[in-house]
Amino acid sequence: MSPLIPKGKRPWTVDPGHIHDAPEPPPMPDEQEQVGVDIPPEEIEVLQAVEEEREPHREPAPVPEPSEVEVPKELADEIRSAMGRYPQKRSAAMPALWAVQRRYGWCTPDGIRQAAAVMGVTPGYLEGVATFYDLFRLEPEGEHQVLVCTNISCWLRGADRLLEAFSDAAGIDGQGSSEDGKLSVRGFECMGACDLAPMASIDERYFGPLSEDDAAAAAEQLRSGQEVLPDKRLEDRPAAGGPDAKEVG
Repeated sequence: MSPLIPKGKRPWTVDPGHIHDAPEPPPMPDEQEQVGVDIPPEEIEVLQAVEEEREPHREPAPVPEPSEVEVPKELADEIRSAMGRYPQKRSAAMPALWAVQRRYGWCTPDGIRQAAAVMGVTPGYLEGVATFYDLFRLEPEGEHQVLVCTNISCWLRGADRLLEAFSDAAGIDGQGSSEDGKLSVRGFECMGACDLAPMASIDERYFGPLSEDDAAAAAEQLRSGQEVLPDKRLEDRPAAGGPDAKEVG
């Protein structure tokens, strides 16, 4: 005990947890309605309409009728296969969107409607999932995707210069898609491959460590259809302790 506090004025002896100093608990739901801001019902409807990109006072887009939507058989089979892996059909939203993006290059409105018809959900539900994740594309981009990691490990090893080198090689001012539609280049957050820093994902494959010269070579290889940086692919590196690992010592 501190000798600086008189013996008779030590609050923890009568209130050990200082519970009487705790703030008042938040109001219960019925009280919150009384103290909250009232929004007229018509304004709520307008806000919902703006969010759903529709005119006010109209119903949101319904679940498409399968008989009214022409869905490619391969796409439908892939989505149904994904649905079979989950207890709830909505859980297959992400693999369904991946299937759409792989087929069309991006999550097109028609592709989303096709997936919604197969899954029995609204297009708005799938669009909501697609807008939440960076790797789903809701607009057309280049044929080949280059994502340069810009997080701390890669940044410390020159990721900014690597990103600029990829943009220059693609003929892009900053980030975006090239005029010929071949390449899209942008920075991306950590991809969990810090041992490859600085690294990039090229068409969903990891490469690194990369130099500015590698960026120019990769852009040329992508445009010409050649194998991309075969000596920098993560998938070709021997695993620690694997059959190709060299003995140390």
